[in-house]
Amino acid sequence: MKKFVSLMLALALALSLCGMASAAEDGKITIWTWDPTFNVAAMKVAKEMYEKDHPDVEIVIEEVLSEDIETRVITAASAGDISNLPDIMLCQDNSIQKFVANYPEVYADITGKYDFTDFAEGKLAYSVVDGKNYGVPFDAGTVVATYRTDYLEEAGYTIADLTDIDWDRFIEIGKDVKAKTGRPMLSGQAGAIDTVLIMMQSCGSSMFNEDGSVNFVNNESCRKVLEYYKTMVQEGVFIEVNTWDEYCGTLSNASVVGTINGCWILGTIMSVEDQSGLWGLTNMPAMPGVEGATNYSNNGGSSWVFTNGTDLDLALDFMQMYRNVDFYNEILPSTSAIGTWAPAKEGSNYTAGNAFYNDEPIFATIVEYTAHVPAVTTGAYYYDAREALGTALTNYINGGDLDSELQTAEDTINFAMGF
Repeated sequence: MKKFVSLMLALALALSLCGMASAAEDGKITIWTWDPTFNVAAMKVAKEMYEKDHPDVEIVIEEVLSEDIETRVITAASAGDISNLPDIMLCQDNSIQKFVANYPEVYADITGKYDFTDFAEGKLAYSVVDGKNYGVPFDAGTVVATYRTDYLEEAGYTIADLTDIDWDRFIEIGKDVKAKTGRPMLSGQAGAIDTVLIMMQSCGSSMFNEDGSVNFVNNESCRKVLEYYKTMVQEGVFIEVNTWDEYCGTLSNASVVGTINGCWILGTIMSVEDQSGLWGLTNMPAMPGVEGATNYSNNGGSSWVFTNGTDLDLALDFMQMYRNVDFYNEILPSTSAIGTWAPAKEGSNYTAGNAFYNDEPIFATIVEYTAHVPAVTTGAYYYDAREALGTALTNYINGGDLDSELQTAEDTINFAMGF
């Protein structure tokens, strides 16, 4: 009798487990992402292409704001029930380390389950936590330097003069251009430190050490970057504005010569149709005197992450779309979403000349730049460190002592980290 009861219990457990498996593996993929003209639009193309060969698979794409996705993850993890989370979510690259570290039960380890060959190392590094892969890279935040060629010509320069240069040469050219045209070379939002972090990453430097500890005081690259940034501001080569809208305005109303930012800024630049043909694109300056410094960096971008307890194999099979030249080629004209998978540059829309940029194949160029971006550690306290360094920069520009400002910033983050 006892054996019979045990057998029935075992059978009931087996049936229960089978039921759980079928519920998870239901042939349906749910995706959360934001921005209907960018990420959502790209996913709709992937869905359409995948469903042609997989008519039995249902793919549901839900538009959810980035901050709402993060809130829902926190709520689900706190409640101990992640069943209402989707199979696939978009996550900002700079947030992945924090969320995987804080909510490991939510995110699936996909190490060895997906082929990451030909994804740019600098991009892939954002979704690698403790040596394990947690995300499939998507859009590039690859940094471009883009300038009005007519203003450069007025001052006696071309895009070639600003290619593969260092910051010393850039400041020299910038001062000359300012004297001859009355326009600063660059602009940026005060305290936002995007330009500072762009310059640091080009050196292969981060606000954090590999072990996750904050890295300000003994970070020579950081120190040099802040010094060069202050010099540019003081020389009038770089002007600071108060808001993001004002920054975009400096580009659209031609009050600056150009910008150095993530390639997504091209959407803003190319929205001003009467400036078509007046822009050129190249790589950013490198930091002189820093071993291993490059002319390449990144600013922004997102990756696709996966939740535990889902039909992971199906979700990953669907994500093979992100290793497909035709997919990237299809989404480029309508979304301007530039892939970080190197073979994407082979697509006809990548290799085609862009009228806004004097018929140069700028998208293929950007994918090539992506392959050279140094990989850096972002850390779980990325946004806290960013705020602290922004405060240090503002105080330093206004006359503060650099050593003490960096020490205060490092102490602030150490306190937040519990050290």
